Amino acid sequence: MSDHPTLTWTDARGLTHTARWRSESGVNAPRRVVVADDQMPADRAYRLACEGTALLWQGDFHNARQLLQALVRRLDRRETRGRAPAASRGTAKPASGAVPHAAAHATPDPAQAFHLHRKSQAERARILGQVLIPVEAGHRIALRRAPDVVAACTEAYGPADEAYVLSLRELQGLIGAHEWRKKGVAIPALQAPIHPHYGVFSPLRGEYLDLVAQAPLPAALQAQSEAWDIGTGTGVLAALLARRGIARVRATDLAPRALACARENLERLGVLPQVDLLQTDLFPDGQAPLVVCNPPWVPARPHSSVEQAVYDPDSRMLRGFLQGLAPHLAPGGEGWLILSDLAEHLGLRSRAELLGWIEAAGLQVLGRLDIRPRHGKATDPDDPLHAARAAEVTSLWRLGLAGETASPAA
Repeated sequence: MSDHPTLTWTDARGLTHTARWRSESGVNAPRRVVVADDQMPADRAYRLACEGTALLWQGDFHNARQLLQALVRRLDRRETRGRAPAASRGTAKPASGAVPHAAAHATPDPAQAFHLHRKSQAERARILGQVLIPVEAGHRIALRRAPDVVAACTEAYGPADEAYVLSLRELQGLIGAHEWRKKGVAIPALQAPIHPHYGVFSPLRGEYLDLVAQAPLPAALQAQSEAWDIGTGTGVLAALLARRGIARVRATDLAPRALACARENLERLGVLPQVDLLQTDLFPDGQAPLVVCNPPWVPARPHSSVEQAVYDPDSRMLRGFLQGLAPHLAPGGEGWLILSDLAEHLGLRSRAELLGWIEAAGLQVLGRLDIRPRHGKATDPDDPLHAARAAEVTSLWRLGLAGETASPAA
């Protein structure tokens, strides 16, 4: 008997069907399911989705996409209605059926604005995730005008010898990830693209890569040309370190997807012989003169696997890196912590907390390089978190052992 979750529904003839349920974000299989097709009115679909009833699509695939867009438009209108009174009065009850929206100007408290924004995102994802697509064994969709998704689904799930059901939104994510994997993300610091896999965070924030490419290397590297990349993801930082002439890079990650993605990228860039990929939690054994880590920047609960690169409950990875760094630093070595201060502007973590964790770990700050973000949300006044994003700074913190005299950089 299979141990994976299943979805059960009844068709128009009264026959009961069961299929495997897939959800990368860990969403439970819907309990209420109705069969929907091209005759389903968008208003009824929206009402059912808001109530928690899933729509198993049996019509034209293109029309399923149109229905999803109709749901998006209704959510946008509801959010706009619920937001407008709040801007003028400070607080307001959302219109009936509205998804809670975190308008930053509706509350002076940035942490409250952030949590409302995350709540709104989660509720929106829940509603839009109610449109379901049946997929046959071999990752083939039998609906009219359905695209060929075999390659995209195989990359994410591996081979499939049984039918399954997933949300149309997740399927769109698989297709989008497949296109990003083929096209790649341009990395100016490497003068080459990085190709992210599904479920592995894409290095779209190029400013932190510029910091790693430009920071002065510690003099201790002259005696031992080795660096570690903790939580390698796509392998982009390991590649940058190798391109900077470091003879041996040890790159760690717990996720098999990330390690497979990093291996492919490092091989494509021609630096794989310099890099050892290790599946481990944070640090490998031993010491190194340079240890680099780009942990999740925001202490909050992720809603999907790819969000784990951005959101980290209680700053677990950040604190784990700081607490474990000192025993793994070679004499005269440095730990490079790459961190945005967005969490500070959102009121989720203070600078005093960060500095306290550094001191408690037996470390000292040797220096810091700062850079402003270049992404679109930093200059978008309509973004619910605009005030925090506009003030954000990304930093490379150069950390050394407390009490140790800093050596001149190479």
